[in-house]
Amino acid sequence: MKDKKNIEQLRALCFNADQFPPEILNWIQKENLWNLWVPKNLGGLQMTLVEGLGLLQSLAKIDGSLGWTVTLCSGANFFVGNLQPQVAREIFGATETPVCFGGSGGVFGTAVKQGDFYTISGRWHYATGASYLTHFTLNAKILEHGEELRNKDGSPMIRSFLLPKNEVEILENWNTMGLKASVTHSFDVKEVVVDEKYSFVYNQVNLDYPIFKIPFSAFADLTLWANYIGMAAHFLEGASGLITKEQLATFEMRLQQANMKMISFAQAIETTITDQNSYAEGFLQHIHSEAVGSVQTLTNSIIEIYPYLGVSASRENNQLNQIFRDYFTATQHHIFTRKNS
Repeated sequence: MKDKKNIEQLRALCFNADQFPPEILNWIQKENLWNLWVPKNLGGLQMTLVEGLGLLQSLAKIDGSLGWTVTLCSGANFFVGNLQPQVAREIFGATETPVCFGGSGGVFGTAVKQGDFYTISGRWHYATGASYLTHFTLNAKILEHGEELRNKDGSPMIRSFLLPKNEVEILENWNTMGLKASVTHSFDVKEVVVDEKYSFVYNQVNLDYPIFKIPFSAFADLTLWANYIGMAAHFLEGASGLITKEQLATFEMRLQQANMKMISFAQAIETTITDQNSYAEGFLQHIHSEAVGSVQTLTNSIIEIYPYLGVSASRENNQLNQIFRDYFTATQHHIFTRKNS
């Protein structure tokens, strides 16, 4: 992402877009960005965690919706590691059509077990990239004979499912102030019958690659953190022409610290996997707490600077205004709110 001309072209295409134009979607597909984490033998880029975080950050610096959408959709394609190997090959290995997963992390519906099949119904919210997806992922409580099934510890039994887009109804209700082109709509599923082979569990991995040994909570924290850093860096870039370098010095230092922390955690995870060690007690919670704290610090920096940028930065046709709206929409993601830290 060092070609400045290409960056400006991409920004112009994404600017204030309610949905990505075909040029952006074609570029994403050409660069194979939906498949950052997918193994090469299934048509993916098979990036390491550090490589992928750097790319996601650079995309978010180009445009918030671009970074956010690629992050969440490539993050859903990450579930290729949780699918049964034959199902992964069926979906990723036998088609020329770009595969793009996406869906909801919430448990908003039910799956009624009937032998080797499930009948799924419900309404799921916040499916980033809904209009661009080929498959939807969802989580559902498992019912059998009219009763909720439970795990050994008494908690509700929940499985994740993968449905082709023609089995869901998209509800175009994403009307936020920012991240508009991420089209994070809701979707309905009405009594769709799904073979058990298209279900999976987050912490059960079936593909033996280093990237799939990363705990999903840490993967989510780090990939979203990269987006906040990228959007904040874009904001700093835009603000640098409007106020003095001295006024931006603290913000710039905080950005550098955030980036160093994020990469340091990613490198530690990669080393742990390479050395086949286990994570130290509290390590994953430490990553989460540091990520949340770092994003809050970046948020405070943007709030401190914004009042000095003038009326032009409040106009909807100004790039800084879009970055502001994108960033503060992104801060509402449930895993980056203070109550979850």
